[in-house]
Amino acid sequence: MTDPRQGLGRRGEELAGRHLESLGYSILVRNHRTGSGEIDLVAKDEDTLVFVEVRTKRGNTHGSPEESITPSKKAHLIASAQEYLQQTNVTDTDWRIDLVAVELDSAGRLQRVEVLENAIEG
Repeated sequence: MTDPRQGLGRRGEELAGRHLESLGYSILVRNHRTGSGEIDLVAKDEDTLVFVEVRTKRGNTHGSPEESITPSKKAHLIASAQEYLQQTNVTDTDWRIDLVAVELDSAGRLQRVEVLENAIEG
């Protein structure tokens, strides 16, 4: 049985990936695990490697997707990006961490997909 939160997260990641592709990003990897956590999407935006954190919310009772990024989560995202770079021996490339905010209404209909470039800085 699938946890409803996992299902919501997967749906958000799929919507985010499609939106990024429509903006010209190339999705390289989905759900990459490191010792520091998981990177939802690894993508290329022209010559820049982009680590993407997808935050999906249904309804508006618990704040926006952007508000759900805690200082601890930021630290894990930065550490995960750095581990990915080490694991893949990528040393001479520009990179950043973007946030994709996905909001659905209470019935599950898409309300908003927004890319916040360089949302988490290391």
